[in-house]
Amino acid sequence: MEAKQYLYLVWKDPISRRNYTVGKLSKGSEYTFEYCGEYLQAKDVGWDYIKSFPNDETYHSKVLFPAFSSRLPDKKRKDIVSVLTKYGLSEYNGFDLLRKSGGRLPIDNYEFVEPIVFCDNVAIKEFYVGGIRHVSKCFGKDCRSLPKLSGGTQLNLVPEPNNEYDTNAVLVKTIDGNSVGYVPRYYSKDVTSFLKTDGKYECVVLEKNNEKNCQDCVKVKLVMSKV
Repeated sequence: MEAKQYLYLVWKDPISRRNYTVGKLSKGSEYTFEYCGEYLQAKDVGWDYIKSFPNDETYHSKVLFPAFSSRLPDKKRKDIVSVLTKYGLSEYNGFDLLRKSGGRLPIDNYEFVEPIVFCDNVAIKEFYVGGIRHVSKCFGKDCRSLPKLSGGTQLNLVPEPNNEYDTNAVLVKTIDGNSVGYVPRYYSKDVTSFLKTDGKYECVVLEKNNEKNCQDCVKVKLVMSKV
């Protein structure tokens, strides 16, 4: 039997910019989709069910659901090889492409994220630091307010259990104590749990880009190793 893989579907509230995990896409002998996580909390702030999945039930399909495959580049486009190379793929696989790209579109606030999974006691995850606008006080307008960062800059992770929005919040800080932002909420619970153990971690800046999107300007790589 084929081992089941899964991705979480995350929706970002366009007003508060808070992320909510609203669904789970699984792939095994077939594809399944179901609402889960924080979808009820998301409904309280204006989110509604996806049109293709109008009810709170588990949906099944032999192929990747069109609602999700439509978020991917057309496999017939001329530059598809370059697209696949960008994401480290040797062939077109819709699920893997969703996993690598997130399936983000400019017309909505959805993104697919891969859960944190340990393999041989090591978990490696790349992500964009969240909450930078608020934490750095740049408000998307003044990049000079950001701490000085560059590729390879080492960062610390500091739990913030008294955070009023997320008791699992994890603050991302520079070695000299300047706050950068937060671990995304969809990873904060797992990272918080790990930080309570005797495991070791390394968090480094992969890239800092002040030109494309101030929502996603600092990308980091986190490696967590269980003892």
